[in-house]
Amino acid sequence: MEVKKDILWRIYLAFLLICVMGLAIIVQIVRIQFVQGDEWRAKQDSMTLSFEPIEASRGNIFSDDGSLLATSVPIYDIRFDTRATAVTDEVFNAGVDSLAQALAALFKDKSWQDYHHEIKEARAERNRYYLLQRNVSFSELQQLKKFPILRMGRNKGGLIVDEKNMRQLSFGHLASRTIGTVRDIKPVGVEASFNSDLQGVGGQRLMQRISGNVKMPVRDKDEVEPRDGNDLMTTLDINIQDVAEHSLEQHLREHNADHGCAVLMEVSTGAIKAIANLSRNKDGDYVENFNYAIAEASEPGSTFKLASLMAAFEDGLVDLNDSINVGNGTSVYFGKKMEDAHPPKSPKLSVQQAFESSSNVGISRVIYQRYLKNPEAFISRLKSFGLSEKLGLQIEGEGQPFIKSVTDKSWSGLSLPWISIGYESKLTPLQTLTFYNAVANNGRMVRPMFVSKVLNHGKVIREFSTQVIRDSIASPQVLAKAHTMLEGVVQHGTASMLNKSPYKIAGKTGTAQIFNNKYGYDKEHMTYQASFVGYFPADKPKYSCIVVVYAPSNDVYYGGAVAAPIFKEIADKVYSNHLDMNESPSHTDSLILSNPLVKAGQQKDLHKVLGKLNLSAASENPDAYWVSVDSRADQMKANERKTIVGLVPNVVGMGLKDALYLLENAGLNVQINGKGWVTRQSIQAGTKIRRGQQIQIELS
Repeated sequence: MEVKKDILWRIYLAFLLICVMGLAIIVQIVRIQFVQGDEWRAKQDSMTLSFEPIEASRGNIFSDDGSLLATSVPIYDIRFDTRATAVTDEVFNAGVDSLAQALAALFKDKSWQDYHHEIKEARAERNRYYLLQRNVSFSELQQLKKFPILRMGRNKGGLIVDEKNMRQLSFGHLASRTIGTVRDIKPVGVEASFNSDLQGVGGQRLMQRISGNVKMPVRDKDEVEPRDGNDLMTTLDINIQDVAEHSLEQHLREHNADHGCAVLMEVSTGAIKAIANLSRNKDGDYVENFNYAIAEASEPGSTFKLASLMAAFEDGLVDLNDSINVGNGTSVYFGKKMEDAHPPKSPKLSVQQAFESSSNVGISRVIYQRYLKNPEAFISRLKSFGLSEKLGLQIEGEGQPFIKSVTDKSWSGLSLPWISIGYESKLTPLQTLTFYNAVANNGRMVRPMFVSKVLNHGKVIREFSTQVIRDSIASPQVLAKAHTMLEGVVQHGTASMLNKSPYKIAGKTGTAQIFNNKYGYDKEHMTYQASFVGYFPADKPKYSCIVVVYAPSNDVYYGGAVAAPIFKEIADKVYSNHLDMNESPSHTDSLILSNPLVKAGQQKDLHKVLGKLNLSAASENPDAYWVSVDSRADQMKANERKTIVGLVPNVVGMGLKDALYLLENAGLNVQINGKGWVTRQSIQAGTKIRRGQQIQIELS
């Protein structure tokens, strides 16, 4: 009996404990559900629900004529809600084969069987946010919307589209370094400097974390729409930019150079119309990966001689016709020998002649003899030209200019003569160009400008006007002498290869030895920097331009031979595209000619037409296919006009039919302006053709 009671007591106690525990559980459930419910639900939401940012559409960047340079192209991540309301087992099984085949045919990244297996597996796992494909284009998205199952739409067919933006340059690498990027490592160019204008204001979307740590949108009504960024209008002319880059690349290859740059600037406004920066990569290709024009400060070499002589002119220490004893073209300063690149034509030269021939000995002796007792006056005068100060550009990354002071620890007896010819100082190509541009602009120094307007949906919200750095860098008398010297360089001096242009050019060649950190200026390890900087038309300057080629290595390194031809190709392009720079061709001379003006064309057609008019033309070469006719003499003469495969033909003077035949057969894309016969072509005859390249022809 006692044993039975003991067992029952234990059973009752155990039952009681179970009841108490059950009651405690029920109490805790009620407490959690009704007392602490709101708190726990909030914690759950905070862990599974969150507002995620929606990227704003970045603003576009345009050239000066409205051509699109950079834009944000929408791309999409495509996901599939395998348990969408209308995707029943019947609908899914009927359409999954066709869907898999359509996806495989569109993306071609895996077989339709792989797609089929993965989609079925996602449905089995009840995946509500299965990734079908990343980085889908807009045209691909339009096709996707027509695929089986997905064509029922988002809510019914389970199609989920996540949009994002990708930056795209419309003209490839053209001006790509100046346009820039907002990459994480080091933002550069217009994109970086105007990021606050371009980036817009982002929105937000409520997202829920689901299995697999994947997030999917919850409700469209919770979205805050982003606000698009502003657009930028740059000063770049894409046609000139194209010529500048291709001309620079062609000559860099020809001279096997390490890198180079070219900049074209509008004289009166400072607007940068073209800026090219190319360097050779490890594969031997030339690419834009550094903005040398604005960032690389180096010893300018002979282009600095203009500033040296202007300083002496301004201080009244020398004149153009003053004589300099240059001897045999060598001079020694404190035991160090200075030489001219070429022996002088005479042991005595005028200042003008010394500048035209770029005589190191001549220029250094002018400055050394006149400033020996007061070198600080020379340095102060150079600084008064603005050469020691940054330009304060719209885009970041400008190199620091350096004009050595007499108080500098490295100042020596060699400094004065060597500074005078462009050494022991540093300037970027754009800083040098800005100085020459001021000379062309009658002394008015303007800040280079890359962006002219900020727009919002076509409406101008901010406009940038020309900013004057200095009203005048020198007196009118000194500027007149500078103009004379610069024109003389092209007419008689080191850039005489440019003096046959239909417009006048003024400028200065430069050939600088590049300091080697290991060998210094040792001749056996010497590399050079070739440059040309100037403006045109010289009698009424409209554009200034600088070309710098670093380390040409095919035994040709003088600025006149390496850089000046690039300058000319850019200038010719500008000249041919701007009617306001030259007088329109006039045919009124025909009124006083004894013979009519005749179009250039096929020789057989020419003689056929002239025969009908009882006229004739003497042939330079009876077998020539294409000819042009000289009507000025008493007897008309048909001169052969040769065409060379791979080079742009000369179609000036031809009728439209013949011009189109030649240009299109050469592989060029022709744009026609006007009617009549061809008076201008945008790409100079003899230029190497790039297939599909666009050429503009002006008709009278």
